[in-house]
Amino acid sequence: MIDASKMKKGMVLELNGAAHIIEKIQVKSPSARGGNTLYKVRSRNLVTTQKADHSFKGDDVFKEADYEKRPVQFSYIDGENYVFMDNEDYSQFELNKDFIGDDVNFLLEDMDCTALIIDGAVKGLELPDTVSLKVVECDPSMKSASATARTKNAKLETGFELQVPEYLESGETIKVDTRSGDYISRAK
Repeated sequence: MIDASKMKKGMVLELNGAAHIIEKIQVKSPSARGGNTLYKVRSRNLVTTQKADHSFKGDDVFKEADYEKRPVQFSYIDGENYVFMDNEDYSQFELNKDFIGDDVNFLLEDMDCTALIIDGAVKGLELPDTVSLKVVECDPSMKSASATARTKNAKLETGFELQVPEYLESGETIKVDTRSGDYISRAK
């Protein structure tokens, strides 16, 4: 059993009698004394692929859904479909770009990830928490000194755009958090 306060993106929970994967979590702390922290959650039903929004209190409890995890590798893009290979039996399967959602921003060829399988069909994808991506384009840095940490826009090799520290330049490789889409550090 999992408390709402311990939910994380990518978890598969049983909500309203069906398996849902958690896609976004927003925490709302009350300003009044004695108020409960609210968790605004966007989930996707793994069977029907419909998205749903929920509000939970921190002490609400949920059961993990029954599913199987299998290691897979992203192979290539075929039009609107992303082709993956099962690392155990080497079979290939395709997932539509819309089905994968925001995770397409972090997929690179030959990347290892995990497929979530329900009733023998792939119903979701779990990426590593961090990925290393190359900066292909970024705003020029300012030459003046500043006491605050300033950021600038950068475009990564997958086409994803995010804010990075202004000292980074095009061609550098950075670590990005796949759960939030935030810059973490330079990759070593």
